[in-house]
Amino acid sequence: MADVQLTVDQRAVTGKKVRSLRRSGITPAHLYGKGTESLSLQTETAKIINLLRTTGRNVIIDLQVTGEGEPRPVVLRGVQRDPVTDELVHVDFFQISLSEKLRADVQIVITGEAPAVHVYGGVFLQSIDHLTIEALPRDIPAHIEADVSRLEELESALFVRELPVPANIDVLTDPDQMVAKVSAPRIAAEIEAEEAAAAEEAAAAAAEEGVEAAPAEEGAEGPPAGEEKAEEGS
Repeated sequence: MADVQLTVDQRAVTGKKVRSLRRSGITPAHLYGKGTESLSLQTETAKIINLLRTTGRNVIIDLQVTGEGEPRPVVLRGVQRDPVTDELVHVDFFQISLSEKLRADVQIVITGEAPAVHVYGGVFLQSIDHLTIEALPRDIPAHIEADVSRLEELESALFVRELPVPANIDVLTDPDQMVAKVSAPRIAAEIEAEEAAAAEEAAAAAAEEGVEAAPAEEGAEGPPAGEEKAEEGS
């Protein structure tokens, strides 16, 4: 049995009429899956909100459809919200087979502290925040920890291949993908050099503009523009 249970009803209301459901505190839902007939469902919005607060994306849910005998094992696969009000609009459930591997994205949780940050004033950078894996549904972890306490020197890095992933999980993310690193800080000399280079470029650009404008002024015939306007206005 899954750790989470949810009871839903089959839904007959579709299209624009579902707005009335939302106003009455009911959220429309949809169930789909491999070899599964799609179902239009509905349940209390308060139950869905509580589910989202307490359940991770890959947690198995026992979905009990009213009128059916056994609950269906499902996972959350889509949550739609109003872009303006952030109110819940729709949820999707994906029915799974507990005996077949499932592809999922699992969050990477950084643990420990990188000594190079405190000792050398390095800058900690995290490149990715999740791993794409494949495993049996009950073997999918809530998260995978990445201990960065081994990053003792500047420019030291932690890679996907070094993460403590259980043997019953297949990692699909590139093993050479960098998870995190500590970069060297920008020292004052580098900043001054960049500022000096920028100043030189600005000065060169200004000088070039002055050279291009000079021939036009020297070769112009007649009085300057200001004098022409004065004559026209007299």
